[in-house]
Amino acid sequence: MNAARPAPDAWPTPADLQEAFLTRGYVADDALATALRLVVALGKPLLLEGPAGVGKTEAAKTLAATLGTRLIRLQCYEGLDAQSALYEWNYARQLLHLRAAELGGQGGVSDEDLYSERFLMARPLLQAIREEQAPVLLIDEVDRADDAFEAFLLELLAEWQITVPELGTIEARTRPHVILTSNRSRELSDALRRRCLYHWTEYPSRAQELAIVHARLPGVNGTLAQQVTNAVHALRALPLGKPPGVAETLDWAAALVSLHADHLDAPGIRATLGAVLKLREDQLLAAPTLQGLAAQAAAGHQSGA
Repeated sequence: MNAARPAPDAWPTPADLQEAFLTRGYVADDALATALRLVVALGKPLLLEGPAGVGKTEAAKTLAATLGTRLIRLQCYEGLDAQSALYEWNYARQLLHLRAAELGGQGGVSDEDLYSERFLMARPLLQAIREEQAPVLLIDEVDRADDAFEAFLLELLAEWQITVPELGTIEARTRPHVILTSNRSRELSDALRRRCLYHWTEYPSRAQELAIVHARLPGVNGTLAQQVTNAVHALRALPLGKPPGVAETLDWAAALVSLHADHLDAPGIRATLGAVLKLREDQLLAAPTLQGLAAQAAAGHQSGA
C-alpha cells in the first residue's frame, strides 16, 4: 500500500529542523535532526532508543509542532492488544440506541445500523490512518508491549490499512510520520528493527544540557543553570536506581528558580531534592555527592560575591 507522502519540496532540512526545534526549547544534535528529516523524506518509521528521560517522547511532540500537524500518541503497556490500539464499539451508545428504537416502536435494529460509523470509537492507530494530513504517530515505549503486539505492528507498518469486519478495509489517506520509542526494558525483534530507521538517544553533554536549560527556562540565572547541570551529571555517574533525565534537570532548575535561588546551596538542595531524585535509596546514596557539590557552589558564590 503506497499512502501519500509529502512532496520533496516540503521536506525540511536537518538544519531547518534544528532551528525550529530550538525555538520550541528542544536542542537537537545533527544526528537526531537528520534521522527525523529522513522520517519525513523516506516515509519510514524511526526507532528512538535510549535511557528514560533523554527526550525521545519530546522529540516526537516537537516534530509534530514543527510540521504543524497532529500528534497521535499510543502509550504501550504490558497486555496491550491490537483491538485496544485500533478501535472499539461504543456499547453504551449502542444499547441506548436499541432501547430508543424499542420505545419508539421501530422494531428491530439492523446490524448495519448498529455497527456503523457513529458508534465506532477510533483509538490511536485508526485515528492515524484516517487523518487527512499526515500526523506524527508516536508509539511510545514499544518495549513495554509483548511480542504479539509487536508482530501486529509489523503488518500495520507494512500495509497501512486495517480491517474492521463490520465496515470493511480502511486504508491510510496519508502515511503517518511514525516515531517508536524504547527504553530497552526488553529486546525488540529483528523484524521490527529492520523496518525502522534507528537512532540511539543518549544523555546530552554538559554543554547541550546547559543549552536546554536556557532554552526552556529563559530567565534562569546563568550560575544556577551551570551548577544544576554539573550536579545532574555528577548524579548520573552514581549507580542510581533511577538516574535523572533531562526532564528532572529542568524540574530541578525550575524549582530552585521558584525559591528565588541564584546558586546551588545545601538548603536549596534539601528543599528541592524530590524534583531530581525520585527514590529514597537514590537520595541516600547521593547525599555525600550533593554535600560536596553544595560546598563547592557555596565557595564559588562567596569568592564571586
